[in-house]
Amino acid sequence: MQRALALPALLLACAGAWAADSAPAPHITAVKAAHMLDVRSGAMVDQAVVLIADDRITAAGSKLAIPSGAQVIDLGDKTLLPGLIDMHTHLTGNPEDAGYASVAISVPRATLTGARNALRTLNAGFTTVRNVGAEGYADIGLRDAINAGDVPGPRISASGPPLSISGGHCDDTMHAPEYKIQAEGVADGVDEVIKRTRQIIKYGADVIKVCATGGVLSFGDDPRASQYTLEEMKAIVGEAHRLGRKVAAHAHGGEGIRLAVLAGVDSIEHGSYIDDEDIKLMKEHKTWLVPTLYLGDWLIENAEAIKLPKPLLEKAKVVLPAARRNVAHAIQQGVPVALGTDSAVYPHGLNGREFAVYVKLGMTPLQAIRSGTVNASQLLGWSDRVGSIEAGKFADMIAVSGDPLKDITELERVQWVMKGGAVVR
Repeated sequence: MQRALALPALLLACAGAWAADSAPAPHITAVKAAHMLDVRSGAMVDQAVVLIADDRITAAGSKLAIPSGAQVIDLGDKTLLPGLIDMHTHLTGNPEDAGYASVAISVPRATLTGARNALRTLNAGFTTVRNVGAEGYADIGLRDAINAGDVPGPRISASGPPLSISGGHCDDTMHAPEYKIQAEGVADGVDEVIKRTRQIIKYGADVIKVCATGGVLSFGDDPRASQYTLEEMKAIVGEAHRLGRKVAAHAHGGEGIRLAVLAGVDSIEHGSYIDDEDIKLMKEHKTWLVPTLYLGDWLIENAEAIKLPKPLLEKAKVVLPAARRNVAHAIQQGVPVALGTDSAVYPHGLNGREFAVYVKLGMTPLQAIRSGTVNASQLLGWSDRVGSIEAGKFADMIAVSGDPLKDITELERVQWVMKGGAVVR
């Protein structure tokens, strides 16, 4: 009996050993550069070497020994940084879609537009984005296609359609009443917002986007006016958090910011009219601010070219300059900031111009860089994956020619991009 059992056991042991021996060895890559920014400490590491096994970093430091047989990528005098993160994108949209032009764009067309914009964003050095708002779950389909390797693009945390009150900023307010058109994420009342939140999560959302105030690029609302009630907001946040999703609140000011923070949202998007009471609340609740400021320069300068409707341009001329003043004050008061751009309001691929605006408003270059790396990864809940060049993280890196601590605009001229251990630019 013992002999009968011994043979199968021996065969199983041999099979296990054979499987272990036949497993493919990881592909080892060594990236060398004259400098590497440690975004946590702010130190510049000279003669940098980053070792990568398949898609993950195994070690990073100065003058590390390079294993025999490793593929070596020598970037010469370049400076390495972690891949950048944009916490507020709309990949499936373009600037010329603002206003009435959007009514002629189908979900399939928007999805294909998103594939093009995803590549532009990746080539600009943004290896991770949070997409906050897309009809028809187009951003979720784009995310899945990128993850499957069907199309190139950044890692995406996708929201699907944003939640809105009827007639609110994230509803469709451009049609005459007889068309009875309503945006996909519209929900009113506690029961309805709970149901809609569950539905959006059902169809694949990583994060819930909620429009807590009016906006700039919408008709008939005031960016300073709140839209959802506190009870509705609490229901949305409670359900999202219970199901493991964070909540991003579009909120320009007024009661909208305060209600969203009191409801427990994870981030305030835009914050154009943020005041001292909002700042105090956000610091107490550890709520992130995601400013979107460079668009203020581009949109007003190009409003005529993109045929921006006059009522929307008039709002933009009031809201966007106010945003600069108020966000500068919030930065000075120490509100935690994660970088966001609202790309689609201006052309995708110019995302890196957001950093220089933050520096102009009072951040140091290092603080600005952190807003688009470690801070953003913390808000995403992806600190174990992205945001720094450290062992165990995805090998998502960029290289620039100069020193971004001396000239933050280097991040507008990214020279080299790696995502998951593969060079994509």
